[in-house]
Parts: sequence; structure tokens; C-alpha cells
Amino acid sequence: MKRPFVLCAVLSLAALSGCESLSEASSSVRAKLAAREQPRTHTYQAAQRPTYEAARLAVDQMGFRFIRGGAAQGELEAVSGLSASDTLRSSRQFTLKLRLNPTLDGGTEASLWLSEVIESDSRGRAGQGTSAALQDTPLYEVFFRNVQLAIDAPKKNGAA
Repeated sequence: MKRPFVLCAVLSLAALSGCESLSEASSSVRAKLAAREQPRTHTYQAAQRPTYEAARLAVDQMGFRFIRGGAAQGELEAVSGLSASDTLRSSRQFTLKLRLNPTLDGGTEASLWLSEVIESDSRGRAGQGTSAALQDTPLYEVFFRNVQLAIDAPKKNGAA
């Protein structure tokens, strides 16, 4: 009589410890996905409006099309052109989201999210794409550099 009870107790403990390790694994996956969705940030020594104007210029230079946003809102959204595969069965497009926040020292912090949208089967499932955050791409650095160059441009012209 004691054996079945002990056996059930041991199995229950094993199941609970398995659930705990499963819970740890799922929280680890959630943490990795959350880290993947984090924006890249850069701080500029300029007010929000000039930083926004410089960001609009940088978006145009990179070949993105402005979708929505404004300097007062501190937001900017843009998309790249569509790129089709060689077989014309799939397509991809990049999305850019920028949020601007003033810093205490009068500067602006820019938070940038870049994503890639892929539609793998245009004929079978038109309009159904998957979006994934871009991680290791030089587009972040290119954007931040172009914004800084656009901010610095009036200073150069004003000094000459």
C-alpha cells in the first residue's frame, strides 16, 4: 500500500520538476524573442524637430518611402520598395519605425526598429507575409550616420 503512494509521490515530483524546467525553457525563449524586438538607440545633440527633419532626409536617402509620422509626435514610419525574387514568386520589403524622445540635456534619443517582411508564395497566398526584426544589419548604422550628417549639414553651411 505504501509503494503505490510513494511511487505516485515520486512521479508527481518528477512531473512538477519537469514542468518547472519547461517553464524555465519557455521563459528563456520569451526573453530571447523580447531581446530581438528591442530597438537600437542613438542619442543626438539636437532638439527633436531638427532630428526629425534629419531622419526624414535619411529615410529618403536610403530609398524608403515615408508612411506616417511627425516632428510633434516624435514618430516616423517608412517602407522600402518591394524586391521580387528571380522567379517572381516571392517578395520582400523592409519596414522602419522611429521614435524620438527628448533627453534631459536638450538632445534627442532616437529608437529605431527595422523589420523584414517576406511573402514566400505570392501566387498561392497573396498578401500573407511574415515579419521578422532585423538583427545584424548595417542599416541601423547607416541610418544613424545619415541622420547625424543631416544634422551637421546646416552647421557646416552656416559656418562657411
